[in-house]
Amino acid sequence: MSSALSDLTKKADKLVKGGKLYSVMNKEQVPPSGDKHDYMSQSPYWWPDPTKKDGLPYIRKDGQRNPELDKITDTGEMDDVIGDSETLALAYYFSGEEKYAAHAAAIIRTWFLDAKTKQNPNLNFGQRIPGINKLRGIGLIETRDLYRVIDAAILLQGTRSWTSADHNGLKKWFADFAKWMVESPVGLDEADEKNNHGTHYDGQVIAYAIFTGQPDMARKQIEVTKGRIQSQIQPDGQQPLELARTLSWGYTNMNLHGFFTIARLAENVNIDLWNYQTSDGRGIKKAFEWLLPYASGEKEWTHQQIKPRKFDMTAKNLRIASQKYKKPEYAALADKIMVGSKDPLAKLTF
Repeated sequence: MSSALSDLTKKADKLVKGGKLYSVMNKEQVPPSGDKHDYMSQSPYWWPDPTKKDGLPYIRKDGQRNPELDKITDTGEMDDVIGDSETLALAYYFSGEEKYAAHAAAIIRTWFLDAKTKQNPNLNFGQRIPGINKLRGIGLIETRDLYRVIDAAILLQGTRSWTSADHNGLKKWFADFAKWMVESPVGLDEADEKNNHGTHYDGQVIAYAIFTGQPDMARKQIEVTKGRIQSQIQPDGQQPLELARTLSWGYTNMNLHGFFTIARLAENVNIDLWNYQTSDGRGIKKAFEWLLPYASGEKEWTHQQIKPRKFDMTAKNLRIASQKYKKPEYAALADKIMVGSKDPLAKLTF
């Protein structure tokens, strides 16, 4: 653990020294709304149609990421907001050094609160497809980790750098975003998704509802999640909608992590999803146990996987399961599969 914390503070020191801040205003493109404060991104698996002179409309190649999307900087910068604020907040929590809190607070304020640089609380223009002008709820998958910014802000409370006005302002932003998610046509489009998109939609609504003091909204969405467990997880633990993808390993682990995140959030409103089962035995524990022998190498993964398997998400799930199901061998397996990882957070469980 001491080695992991040393790596964490080294990474945080680099972030403080770099002093980098992020904003939706940095992108060159202007969203269809005419307001650069609106988040904008391009769908990753869509490519120019080679049979068309202008390539439009784009066509889908599942699992094959089009590098064009990096030309719009919002997605990458938001990922940095999430990762950097988390790293810095944790470094402050473990060290007590205000410099980490100060930079984390500046990052969060710049993206969410400062009038000149903040993102509007919507995702109306996420994962757009060139040549297809339909607004797509599917872009909400890109905000699935924003709850980590909330976690960072909670760790910053009480510091000189993060005031009660800052915290209340962030609550207001997430309350507005949650309202947009459950009322807007784009948000409702994502709510209707049946696979990992639906799972991570639920996770976002529940996280934002809990943070903003709306427990009834959280409980209502958890009931929706129980329906997703019924529709997405088979009695033996398989997740067929994710196994059908060209990156089946990644999506199966990602969807399970979404369910694990919801289960952790549900504890805040006294609901146990860790051991929840449908009448025919479907549950997130069963889904985890189905994946376990493939993580350990006991079984060979035979489902389609067009890129090498990655185990970062697997390790996170193992560490969480180790705590929740009181199985230290799961954490030991996580350590084994993450040997050599340079991520200082890879050995920590939150």
